[in-house]
Amino acid sequence: MASSSSSSSSVALSFLYQNPIKASLSIPKTFSPYSKLTFPSISSFYSAIPRLDYSNFKKINPCLHCSNLPTASTNNTQYEFSDGSSEVELRLELGQGDVTPKDIYVDANESSLAIRVQQSGIVRTLMETSTLYEKIKPAETIWYIDEDQLVISLKKQNSELKWPDIVESWESLSAGITQLLRGTSIYLVGESTEINQRIARELAVGLGYTPLCTKELLEAYVKQSMESWVNEEGSDAVAEAERAILESLSSQARAVIATLGGKKGAAGRVNQWRHLFAGFTVWLSLSQATDEESAKEEAKRNMQDSGRGYSNAEVVVKFGGWDPNYSKAVAQAVLSALKRLVLADKDLPGKKSLYIRLGCRGDWPDIKPPGWDPSTSLDASSPRS
Repeated sequence: MASSSSSSSSVALSFLYQNPIKASLSIPKTFSPYSKLTFPSISSFYSAIPRLDYSNFKKINPCLHCSNLPTASTNNTQYEFSDGSSEVELRLELGQGDVTPKDIYVDANESSLAIRVQQSGIVRTLMETSTLYEKIKPAETIWYIDEDQLVISLKKQNSELKWPDIVESWESLSAGITQLLRGTSIYLVGESTEINQRIARELAVGLGYTPLCTKELLEAYVKQSMESWVNEEGSDAVAEAERAILESLSSQARAVIATLGGKKGAAGRVNQWRHLFAGFTVWLSLSQATDEESAKEEAKRNMQDSGRGYSNAEVVVKFGGWDPNYSKAVAQAVLSALKRLVLADKDLPGKKSLYIRLGCRGDWPDIKPPGWDPSTSLDASSPRS
């Protein structure tokens, strides 16, 4: 992925621990920083009828000095959320008792939001998240009190992106990312066929896509188990058969395709990627790292290893250890990374569609004009051919 044959100038990378804590961002392929984020647990409901009262209209106020005051956290604060194109609006119940603007503390950053209120000598946290659905312009945040509600208006950095909710979660990602993918299929590659299959099912359910598994398709075709087939014919024969399956699936839209893991799979071979590039490719990778710094170094080494087929992937999701109970957390990390990948280049889905229409010739991402023949090109021996 960091090699000269990489499919894009950036790769979306996520690192997932065994507890539901993740880092996710779009980075240059020659670097792999991490920033720790936590999944919020906040119940929500939507309101289509905003109630406006600007009598207490305020810009973000200076920090409420509360270091010597008792604090209380409320994890079940209900809120109303609406998307107004260039900005999003959040309404939170203030509860019983008088609250004045000087009792409110709103701390907004590009990707995080903290809201606290001081009442009866106690500072309550109404909401705190480090994973807003997408980036905002914190300097343009405004808030005001409307009767018993605190109303906060957040200006989007990307006004074209529709926010399903205020926070990035499995629900908001699965509901909102379809506008970015535009029907493009997703291919899951990696060392474990089982992990690829489980995450494919999770993603397919969330996105409303069709789950497909090359292992099941191949076993149905040869009418024998994968293990016995490998023993009889060898891994090269299996990889070539999977390549043929991937070719037949390359024009399939709205599908999540789990590929074979390990040496028997086509995705592990640098010269079998022509038809994988028809969709967004995600490398699900178990990490041997014990901390974030060593994980960064491991990911960097993996991305620079042009001899591994998986290094062609556009998205890398690393996780320490595997537990099927965390399948949805891994799937959420995949969607988060895909979102950042497409937001960094909104033309990617269109380029994927063009690549398919021209016959998946192996010229990704530098698509050649119609009539280009890969067999006569100097690039014919490329890992992408």
